[in-house]
Amino acid sequence: MSITLQSSAFSNHGEIPRRYTCDGEDLSPPLAWSGAPAGTKSLVLIVDDPDAPDPAAPKRTWVHWVLYNIPPGVTELPEGISPRSLPKGALAGLNDWQRTGYGGPCPPIGRHRYFHKLYALDIVLPRLGTPDKARVEKAMRGHILAQAELVGTYERS
Repeated sequence: MSITLQSSAFSNHGEIPRRYTCDGEDLSPPLAWSGAPAGTKSLVLIVDDPDAPDPAAPKRTWVHWVLYNIPPGVTELPEGISPRSLPKGALAGLNDWQRTGYGGPCPPIGRHRYFHKLYALDIVLPRLGTPDKARVEKAMRGHILAQAELVGTYERS
């Protein structure tokens, strides 16, 4: 069995509801997973948008959420979780707004894709302070046991 990631709010490659975007309440969507392999010591969640600023001419990947050291016994994150309400042991990194926590879709133009990526690691990462995505990815290099992906889309009206 491989690790899977899903949301009760949207299906894979489906539209992310407005309530989880800058046009709505900007809440993090509910996420649930299963199938973390034996030997998993921690989980990492990264949400990013490779279509910024314009899907027709992307120039960068915009990071919306970075969480690390999620305990392996945790199998879901409820809607609207904040850095203060994370599961015990889980830590938040910086998004591209230079703040911790979730920042919802807010595309300036066109329909963007939002990749929710969950990684099962064979280690608990060292305390990295408030790292950005690149620092977390560097720390987990060589320690990924499995990964899952859930893609949502959003276009402002």
